[in-house]
Amino acid sequence: MKESLRGPKNGSRRGNEADGCTRLRVQGNPPRYLGGYAALVAGMFMVFCAEGALASGKSTDTPPPKLNVQEAPLTREVKAATSFAPIVKKVAPSVVNIYSTMIIRDHPRQNPLLEDPFFRQFFGDRFNEQLQPREHKEQGLGSGIIVTADGYILTGNHVIEGADKVKVALASGQKEYDAKIIGTDPATDVAVLKIEDGKDLPAAIIADSDKVEVGDTVLAIGNPFAVGQTVTMGIVSAIGRGGFGVTGYENFIQTDASINPGNSGGALVDAEGRLIGINTWIISRSGGSQGIGFAVPINMARYVMDRLTREGKVTRGYLGINPQPLTMELAKAFNLPDDSSGVLVGGVMPGTAAEKAGLKNGDVILEINGKKMTDPRTLQLLVAQMSPGSKVTLRILRGEPGRTPAEKALTATLIELPQETMAGRSRSGPTEHGRSSLDALEGVEVTDLDARTRRQLDIPNSTRGALVTNVERDSNASEAGLRPGDVILEIDRQPVRNADDAVALSQKAKGERVLLRVWSNGGGGGQGGTRYIVVDSTKR
Repeated sequence: MKESLRGPKNGSRRGNEADGCTRLRVQGNPPRYLGGYAALVAGMFMVFCAEGALASGKSTDTPPPKLNVQEAPLTREVKAATSFAPIVKKVAPSVVNIYSTMIIRDHPRQNPLLEDPFFRQFFGDRFNEQLQPREHKEQGLGSGIIVTADGYILTGNHVIEGADKVKVALASGQKEYDAKIIGTDPATDVAVLKIEDGKDLPAAIIADSDKVEVGDTVLAIGNPFAVGQTVTMGIVSAIGRGGFGVTGYENFIQTDASINPGNSGGALVDAEGRLIGINTWIISRSGGSQGIGFAVPINMARYVMDRLTREGKVTRGYLGINPQPLTMELAKAFNLPDDSSGVLVGGVMPGTAAEKAGLKNGDVILEINGKKMTDPRTLQLLVAQMSPGSKVTLRILRGEPGRTPAEKALTATLIELPQETMAGRSRSGPTEHGRSSLDALEGVEVTDLDARTRRQLDIPNSTRGALVTNVERDSNASEAGLRPGDVILEIDRQPVRNADDAVALSQKAKGERVLLRVWSNGGGGGQGGTRYIVVDSTKR
């Protein structure tokens, strides 16, 4: 085989030829091996070429670039102004990982054939053995905050709800403890745990969450997606958020600090590392953080913790009213000043603190213990965080037909909040009803109450009025909030005893608005109660 090592015919040079080292050219057939003298010549030639490359300034041993390196840490002044590292170091050890285990018992559905004696005669109990209850474990992950050196921990109720076993791991990952569930409060989504034999644990410093303001810088600390302890930063976006129906008592701190699955029960701290809230839930279309997260204020959590550790349950004060917002329409209906604000008493429960104090339907509660009442949620939160037996001073505005509204001061002694009815109630209407000839309430059908409809709708025997059986969808009454299953108790402050009264009073009603007081079933888990509705007849 012949091999050619000839260069290009045009005499151009490539590679190292530009440095004066041409390729070794061999005429004819070159030898397959270079040995002896030929090898020595080849080696000298390579050394010569390498030296030529060095001399030409193209050495492969290029000196490293000169970098301007400063290995000193940030100065104290800069770090204090720009970094949250000192704050994180102080509070992070107080935030723990919580692992909950729940044992689930599955009960397979039994085939009806197994009840057939003829079938069992042939197949015996083999199928029954396969239908025995089976157990499996479900595990949850969340976060919590150590709040006392002897091991009390605050977390979210939903983090450990239904758990049979709870373990707590310190942020360092070096220690893991068994934790006892001291108590839970689903109404606020707060739970209290206790590390057995806890001692000298890193407890968080607690702030006054009532002093938190919109715009304050906050840090959220927890274990999102089980990646390990994570810190995110944001601001307080809003305070006093509620009305979502997530818990019974809502007074959330809203933040845009990233909160994700696994952050629940973790800490929301201020710029000094003080605990202001317990991260609880987010609004998200993706399942991850979209900048709208909520935390239970630490003041509310402290109240729950105090009750659970002292009494083993959360007892709350109860006034005994159905509060509702005082709208402009209701203010006009009650002949109140246009700038009136407060909480309207939609109903007074018999035998309660409100009744004993002298509160009446239609009263407007302006203040409780000197604190202005702006909406029903504010009132409920204030009263619920008082102990049963507490005395409260009420400043009210009472307007009566034909009289100028006047302010009054009342004193009430709170009683204990009754157990809330959790089972939903049927709101299906009766099968028989009569159609009224209501003028002011056009599109509304009513009938008399009887024993059967009372049982169907859980209407108390003491309730007297006309049962609403149908409300036309596009009617003014429907827009005002009147629904089938409601009971009309009053029309323009006049009592309604039955359907005939309702028809007669509606025909007598004058003016552009009709004021109704109705009883409504608390379908969906709530309790039934009374409220006021203003039907505006000028809209259609």
